[in-house]
Amino acid sequence: MDDESLLALALELADTSDAITVSRFRASDLVVETKPDLTPVSEADQAVERAIRARLAEIAPDHSVLGEEYGETEAAGEFRWIVDPIDGTKNYVRGVPIWATLLGIEHLGELVVGVVSAPALGARWWGGRGLGAFRNGEPIHASKVAALEDAQLTFAWDTADRFIDGGIGNRLLALSHRCWRTRGIGDFWQHLMVAEGAFDISCDPILNYWDLAALVPILEASGALWSTVDGSTDARRADSLVCTNGLLHDAALAALANR
Repeated sequence: MDDESLLALALELADTSDAITVSRFRASDLVVETKPDLTPVSEADQAVERAIRARLAEIAPDHSVLGEEYGETEAAGEFRWIVDPIDGTKNYVRGVPIWATLLGIEHLGELVVGVVSAPALGARWWGGRGLGAFRNGEPIHASKVAALEDAQLTFAWDTADRFIDGGIGNRLLALSHRCWRTRGIGDFWQHLMVAEGAFDISCDPILNYWDLAALVPILEASGALWSTVDGSTDARRADSLVCTNGLLHDAALAALANR
């Protein structure tokens, strides 16, 4: 299966996920449970991942699937789907419209296609190697801002523990004071706004692979750069994410370094 076929399939699955998530968003009878790590999971998270797995089993049974809710199903083929059925579940269950379904696709371990669908925002992003990067069908590109004092920065964290962990919170605040403007958005959207050129730097100090996999092909196709806080580009082992327009990447990492 070539990258264009993978993208077409991912867009079809995004349509399926949107139908589920939109129908249950702000529903008064939405069922929400707490996972063992004390994070919430809604019936919509689970329904989306089941629907995606069922469709892939039907038309691409040799593709493996790694999902946030149901773990990994291994198959014999060269492709693996990385699924976050609802990135931003805490927003979703509280009625905040910043949430999305994230679909990343690996070929022989390399992330090649990503789709992010955020129906409550009226936005869908996609991209991949040789495919370009798009929002709602329009090409997107990272900015050309070359100095921190002209840069717009976005970052967010959930708890005091995340702020304190490794001193990252204080370093983010120090970086923000060097930048032109700071806004906190969080989750997938902040990083995709770097791909669009709306922001120049974004940082998520803690994440999982399924939070990242769909973003990487879009970011790379847009001309943005990404790494962990310590500069690694090993996506499978990433535990944080810094995105920039490329011109500011070294400066951002230097500001965030744990000296």
